Amino acid sequence: MARRRMSRVKISFTVNGLVRDVETYPLKPLLHVLREDLQLTGTKEGCGEGECGACSVMLDGELVNSCMVPVLQAAESSVITIEGIAVDGKLNAVQEAFARSGGAQCGICTPGMIMASVYLLAQNARPSMEDVREGLAGNLCRCTGYQKILEAVYGVGQSAK
Repeated sequence: MARRRMSRVKISFTVNGLVRDVETYPLKPLLHVLREDLQLTGTKEGCGEGECGACSVMLDGELVNSCMVPVLQAAESSVITIEGIAVDGKLNAVQEAFARSGGAQCGICTPGMIMASVYLLAQNARPSMEDVREGLAGNLCRCTGYQKILEAVYGVGQSAK
């Protein structure tokens, strides 16, 4: 029996505020489309299985593991990546806090941690430390021991007006 090859399709979606069109395989992970087709390499691949959170992006306002999302699912949707959270070249408050506190080590988990933190703070502007721990529970880090990351996110929340 002959194997059928899946055809490439044209998919349109908004990435970091810009409408983007790609011609790709519909089941290709969003992560790979972002990195390979759109050259947005800030989003990292950690495990490729949706377990580590390194590839976290926002899809229509929800935090998702982009390695688990077929790009077809993002059609006509809005995606925000780590590259899209800075405004006019100014780092997001979470990015600044990570840099100040030493919350970034090797850099693999950092984009996903920052995206999860931005999402958390959008849902709860003044989270308790327990809220921060819970909000970042889906993101794994092998370098920092988490304390500097947790303190950075908590500090941003405490400085919120």
